[in-house]
Amino acid sequence: MNQDTKGVYQKYVKRLLDFILSSIAIVILSPILLIVTILVRLKLGSPVLFKQERPGLDERIFTMYKFRTMTNAKDEHGELLPDSDRLCRFGKFLRSTSLDELPELINIVKGDMSIIGPRPLLIRYLPLYNEQQKRRHEVRPGLSGLAQINGRNAIVWKQKFDFDVQYVDNISFLLDCKVFFLTFKKVFIREGINSETTATIEPFQGNEKEKFYNE
Repeated sequence: MNQDTKGVYQKYVKRLLDFILSSIAIVILSPILLIVTILVRLKLGSPVLFKQERPGLDERIFTMYKFRTMTNAKDEHGELLPDSDRLCRFGKFLRSTSLDELPELINIVKGDMSIIGPRPLLIRYLPLYNEQQKRRHEVRPGLSGLAQINGRNAIVWKQKFDFDVQYVDNISFLLDCKVFFLTFKKVFIREGINSETTATIEPFQGNEKEKFYNE
């Protein structure tokens, strides 16, 4: 795809498809959304949704929505227990099936996110990126992306960022279709949900502390 066609897709077609497809998905998946809402309320309590501010396109901050997957269990000092202790069996199921991500369809309709793009990460990571890694914010963050179909939480941060920038440089309709369909495969086989050492993923601590990537 040449740059002119790529630009038209990225500037106009992609956002239109995001809005149409996510709106249709919300309608079709509404029974599942309702069932998961009820189960989260019964098993994990209130609130049902996990809300957190994340940086999006051009590092603009937005509120991302997900279904809760952790309890509010605390220790004797009133501090939240580690993620591994608060991530219950039901929460693990929601994550392994990616059902916890479904409320992000609302973010896509609103224009905060795209169906395909680099995953929205924590605000506190922003000062830790190098200039190349910052380029991940040149596009809207996505529900799924190249990093997710190439390892998700089982690969190290440098690899994730390399995939993110690769996507930014090669964004196209065909690439989005490839990521979209491979995402379903990854969800079906439940691959790459967790890292090798933690229940979720090790926090990004900066490029100097990226220990596990083989140069």
